[in-house]
Amino acid sequence: MRHAGAVANATGLVAGYALDAVFGDPRRGHPVAGFGRAAAALERRLYRPDRLAGGVFAAVCVGAPVVLGVAATVGTRHRPVARAVLVAAGTWAVLGGRSLRHEAKTMGRSLRGGDLPAARQRLGHLCGRDPSTLDEPELARATVESVAENTSDAVVAPLVWGAVAGLPGLLGYRAANTLDAMVGHRNVRYARFGTPAARLDDLLNLVPARLTGLLTVALAPAGKGDRERAWRVWRRDRDDHPSPNAGQCEAAMAGALGVRLGGRNVYFGRTEVRPFLGDGPRPEGRHLARAARISRAVGLAALGLAAVYPLTAGRLIGAASRRTLRPLRALRPLPTPRPLGALRPLPTVRPLRALRSIGLGSRR
Repeated sequence: MRHAGAVANATGLVAGYALDAVFGDPRRGHPVAGFGRAAAALERRLYRPDRLAGGVFAAVCVGAPVVLGVAATVGTRHRPVARAVLVAAGTWAVLGGRSLRHEAKTMGRSLRGGDLPAARQRLGHLCGRDPSTLDEPELARATVESVAENTSDAVVAPLVWGAVAGLPGLLGYRAANTLDAMVGHRNVRYARFGTPAARLDDLLNLVPARLTGLLTVALAPAGKGDRERAWRVWRRDRDDHPSPNAGQCEAAMAGALGVRLGGRNVYFGRTEVRPFLGDGPRPEGRHLARAARISRAVGLAALGLAAVYPLTAGRLIGAASRRTLRPLRALRPLPTPRPLGALRPLPTVRPLRALRSIGLGSRR
């Protein structure tokens, strides 16, 4: 039965990825959008400018989807087909690979055609920077950086957590990542309230971001990139970014494309200056299609790893944990001895009657 559950999880991940690749995000009634509306309503009730309130907010918003996923997993314990269908639906809901690549290609067409107003209007679909004064290189840089980071956030990380923890992992990760996008900003309102959500998102992305960086290096030729240059830039610049995870993805993409990322980012009412990542010229519109192809290759490689994990390493880890816990389960508490007064008296047997029971003694 455990093997059937592992097969169901792997099948669901592959099917969900295929649904996202073919159909993209649902046009209406997107579950993540519904979650965002519910989280915003809860924020209005719980908000206070301190980390305790932010911790309660994050715990409730992430805990509820995880509990729902656990309940669905337990309910389909003996129904692998239903389990696979639920995992496929969850994977489709949380992935965003097709939409990410579509936005990159659309931005590239606008920049190559010289339509800066359309490109500036489109940037809001990828990131929260103020596009009003950005020229082609800055619009292209923002797009490449968003593609690199969101390849991890919207593709690799959901697949990793779906492989490790099934449906609860998929839903819990997407909830945490959505909260980070909502309240994980360094502004006056969320400087303290948003810290727990931002730290949780950082923690959940530690492994996926590094995996994304390594896969980007390995698959750089998919976008006509240089694998050796990508490796060199990734090792040199990955820790220069203020985020513990974004630099892993952006440095690898910068090296793969042979461009320089980083610099001055202007948000609405806030400015950040980030270190440069990579060598070479600033990105142009022609680099965006290459970044999208690398992102697609990284997503497919991550899917392969995620589909294999439940059937290989996941089963071995599960078996090892069960063997470790088996001695603890065997330890059962000894029965509590009864008080001496609670012992029942032995029955009184007359000697003569006892002898007669075995065929001895007089019958008179």
